[in-house]
Amino acid sequence: MPPDITHASFCNWIRYKHLVLIDTLARTRNMHATATLMNLSQPALSKMLRDLEQQFGFALFERLSRSMPPTELGEYVVRYAQNALAESQQFVDQVNRLRNGGHGFLRVGGIFASTAQVLPQAIAAIKARSPLLSIEVIEQSSDHLLAMLEQNKLDIMIGRFTEARFEQLFDFQPLEPEPFSLVVNSTHPLNLDTSISPESLSAWPWVLYPLGTPIRNRLEQAFKIVGITTPSDSVETISMPVFLQLLQAAPMIAVLPRPMVAVQLANGQLKELPSPLPLPPLEYGVVTRKDEPLSAAGRLFVEVLIEGARRRREALEGSDD
Repeated sequence: MPPDITHASFCNWIRYKHLVLIDTLARTRNMHATATLMNLSQPALSKMLRDLEQQFGFALFERLSRSMPPTELGEYVVRYAQNALAESQQFVDQVNRLRNGGHGFLRVGGIFASTAQVLPQAIAAIKARSPLLSIEVIEQSSDHLLAMLEQNKLDIMIGRFTEARFEQLFDFQPLEPEPFSLVVNSTHPLNLDTSISPESLSAWPWVLYPLGTPIRNRLEQAFKIVGITTPSDSVETISMPVFLQLLQAAPMIAVLPRPMVAVQLANGQLKELPSPLPLPPLEYGVVTRKDEPLSAAGRLFVEVLIEGARRRREALEGSDD
């Protein structure tokens, strides 16, 4: 067995071009394509890979007839290379913005419910204080955003945990509950019913979030509780425009976060059905990496998010009085 790699020796021989090689080959799984993308000859690339594997003491990629997937140990190295490259790109972007008079850069991910109201309000508030702060917003489901946060492709995420392991990696600060609505279009025959049975829901096509997303998991539990199976006549999507188009075009049913369809419910495009499904609100919040301090802009953004949630909660409590 070769001797262990020391941190000092690793820092001496690892180069960013090595990380680029590892990342590019992991994506292409082809030496010729990788050499072309890196503007190197294939023999030079092969030698670089051999030297790199010799330093590590194990093969990073399998040599198959038509592909070069990472080995089991290689997968771990690939993740490191991708994270390091993502951090270096973020560093370069930040330096360029600061050099050109900018005041920082944030990459923020949000679940779809948050982008309806929570995120836009927070962005407007922080831009009023820091107009030169650059903000990139990525809208996705929680599972995708958690993966991006783990890979350092996001600074802050607004969503919820999808697996217990994320509780060890990230901090969670609750914002507010996310109520759900059972919705159809304004001409759907179920609008005529004052009481909806679980069985009647099974008779119509559905638009569903994909399996594995928190909303879909909650909906699957609700189906089991009321004793019906998941509708077989269904379309799966995470796209809000697709949800709305399908609901408008056909007699379909969907369960969506109420903030996402508030406008459509207010103008009559969609109708909320009395739901026989047990769907209590699901809380979401601000998710950040543990033991990794945020930038000043990141800390301010989190403060703005939490303050906005507090104000909305107080306004709601005041309207109930």
